[in-house]
Amino acid sequence: MRLLKNLVAVLALIVAVVPMARAHSLDEVDAMLESDEKYFQPIDKPAPDFTLRTADGRVVRPADLRGKVVILHFIYTSCPDVCPLQAEKIAEIQAMVNGTPMKDQVTFVTITTDPTRDTPDVLRKYGPAHGLDPVNWLFLTTTQDQPLDATRRLAEGFGHKFTPTDDGYQMHGTVTHVIDKEGRWRANFHGLNFAPVNLVTFVNALTNKVELPHQETGWWARIKSFF
Repeated sequence: MRLLKNLVAVLALIVAVVPMARAHSLDEVDAMLESDEKYFQPIDKPAPDFTLRTADGRVVRPADLRGKVVILHFIYTSCPDVCPLQAEKIAEIQAMVNGTPMKDQVTFVTITTDPTRDTPDVLRKYGPAHGLDPVNWLFLTTTQDQPLDATRRLAEGFGHKFTPTDDGYQMHGTVTHVIDKEGRWRANFHGLNFAPVNLVTFVNALTNKVELPHQETGWWARIKSFF
């Protein structure tokens, strides 16, 4: 059943990205998504910097991810509602991406906002439990010398808060961030109701660096226009 679902998702992606191949620029892709996807927010500015680590202790910085499109989101593993739903939506998007040649050009990053309870063992188990493939997915937490609120402050840098409550939970929004190969923050997809194929279509434009075609001018261009 999972294989059939992934096949359907990939076929849907192919149908979606073919029209995008005719787009002339990322501005046009943005315009298309703004008309079709109400949860899409275009952005164009440097992504917040960070130094975090994997469950195995490997330090990861944005510079280490250059050359990849990054799909990034924040969760904490004891979250009882939207966090697991978001993780499963990211897994659906990952399956769509990994069924295409984009697989080696995209990295999925999950960052915990609860480093105390989200131990390395918890981090290792969370992804597989929600369908995430470690082949191009990272689950990051704070380094040993960082304050416990470091990733919550990082989330604020991305525009949303994780506020601890007295019962051990955190009040927060749900946003999926997209960062391009040069480390620029290019989009947010808000909530859980956006269409995964729209996010993947946007990523496709970033992996292919869709830009405005070179416009020739002058007498030679005028001559060629006759042929």
